[in-house]
Amino acid sequence: MEPPSLISGKLSIDVAVQSELWDAVSKANDEDWVAAQLAPVLTLEGIRNGELSIALINDSQMTTLNKDYRQKDGPTNVLSFPADAPLLGDIVLSYETIVREAADKGVSLSNHLSHLLIHGFLHLQGYDHQTEAQAAEMEALEIAALAQLHIDNPYENTRLA
Repeated sequence: MEPPSLISGKLSIDVAVQSELWDAVSKANDEDWVAAQLAPVLTLEGIRNGELSIALINDSQMTTLNKDYRQKDGPTNVLSFPADAPLLGDIVLSYETIVREAADKGVSLSNHLSHLLIHGFLHLQGYDHQTEAQAAEMEALEIAALAQLHIDNPYENTRLA
């Protein structure tokens, strides 16, 4: 096993593929690709550094986590679990939900995955979207980070299913 990727000495990343469905998405389990997607948010003031774990799971596994931790029955696209230093936390991504959402929105799987990695990472940094003001702040950061990756604003111009 290779050591986790390190971004500028700030963030180490370890990706664990826990569902064979993700085998078709080689980018998702490439720590260097994940690091490149997160690079734009690492420049934000106040960003905590540390060890980041990413788990790539399926909808069945996500349903269990979502029910256990959020009391919601059914899968979701991404969950974030903050931790204390030196750990940053965990980002958990669910394959079927992400593929379905990308198709529904008319965006590439790669771009949607980038968005959800950034979204999950911002949650680990303490950002949230429980109120309209929080959502506006978090979305603005996501949009700016995605623009640096040449990815369109995910909150507009999406195709309705």
